[in-house]
Amino acid sequence: MNPRVTARRSILLAGTIAGLVLAAPLFAQQPSAPAAPPAAAPAAAPALPPGSPLIGRPEGNTAAAKLAPVAAPPIAAAADKLPTAKLKLPPGFNIEVYASGMANARSLRVSEAGNVFVGSRLTDKVHVITNKDGKHQVKVLASGLYRPNGLAIHNGTLYIAELSQISKIENIDKMIDNPPKPTVIYKDLPKDEAHGWKFIAIGPDNKLYIPVGQPGNNVLHDKDHGQIRRINLDGTGMEIVALGVRNTVGFDWNPVNHQLYFSDNQRDWLSEDSPQDELNRVTKIGQDFGAPYCYAGDILDPDFGWGHSCSEFVPPIMLTGPHSAGLGLRFYTGQMFPKKYKNAIFLARHGSWNRSKKFGGDILAVFLNKDGTVKSSEVFLSGFLQDNNYVGRPVDVQQMADGSLLVSDDWNGAVYRITYGKAHTASR
Repeated sequence: MNPRVTARRSILLAGTIAGLVLAAPLFAQQPSAPAAPPAAAPAAAPALPPGSPLIGRPEGNTAAAKLAPVAAPPIAAAADKLPTAKLKLPPGFNIEVYASGMANARSLRVSEAGNVFVGSRLTDKVHVITNKDGKHQVKVLASGLYRPNGLAIHNGTLYIAELSQISKIENIDKMIDNPPKPTVIYKDLPKDEAHGWKFIAIGPDNKLYIPVGQPGNNVLHDKDHGQIRRINLDGTGMEIVALGVRNTVGFDWNPVNHQLYFSDNQRDWLSEDSPQDELNRVTKIGQDFGAPYCYAGDILDPDFGWGHSCSEFVPPIMLTGPHSAGLGLRFYTGQMFPKKYKNAIFLARHGSWNRSKKFGGDILAVFLNKDGTVKSSEVFLSGFLQDNNYVGRPVDVQQMADGSLLVSDDWNGAVYRITYGKAHTASR
């Protein structure tokens, strides 16, 4: 650099520093407010556990920020506190308490001998309701289990689905008074708590169907989640039947064409009114029903829908309401109910929590066309939702040999029986 320029810059810099030193006393004489103490950093919110239903909840003082899953009472309601007087059915139908005292009563199955088996999502027990001379008695069939929500019965064998394994008890009707420890037949299941409880059933192909939900509210899951599987009854031969399944807790087969129909709960925190939950139909093995890329057939997910189109996936055959939580479903094949209900689907809608104004908490009757598509639907049993509060929450439905219909209620720990015609009275 030119020596003259360097010298000139040094002089200017020295003059500037000198000027600041001389001016310092002037600045010091100016009055100033005392320095404010540093603001305390806001306390960090505790981290949510993986799979928490609150992940994705909008922050701030909003209606959404006040929403959370609705916890059921920890113990079963007393028989005289059950809400049967508030429940409503179409004319000619009756409802009674079939049995009570089973905390968190969930999935239902009936054996050839008429014993009713009841699973649980929150307790460690499977109950059985025996029926002798018209009197019903509740017993604990198995305990020490982990989320034994799902049950199935085939040729006298009871299958029990826990969070991460399937077991069985053979000759179940003969073992009720002294049941053995269940024998595990299948353990190749994830251990995620979120959507980890299972609904199981045995199809017309004599295979056991097992769902594996997404491990969280809205998750880009791996190859082991978001699906329905099937296995042989000895636990071998696993196949994937359906993909893109967020969380199904109920399915059954059309008695006419043997196609699989399943309920599927859609994601939370998108809005109060969407997406609606789904009723789906499997017409061929390996179909993809969209989650987490597309919900309700036409809503691309804002997080994972980029680069996809809902046309890539199988749309639902029916939308079952916003956050309505459709769970157990059965095709009605009995003779007791009027002819209009023959081969209709009864779907238990557990009821929403991800809405300010709750929706569901009822049993929906779904009527089909000859081609298996949905013709219409109507609320069959209502009254579990009163003034935006639950007095009960239906979970599963199960037809009895005489054509009556059982309904489980995990809120009250009870099972109800629906009949048509002359009213019946059941022991509590």
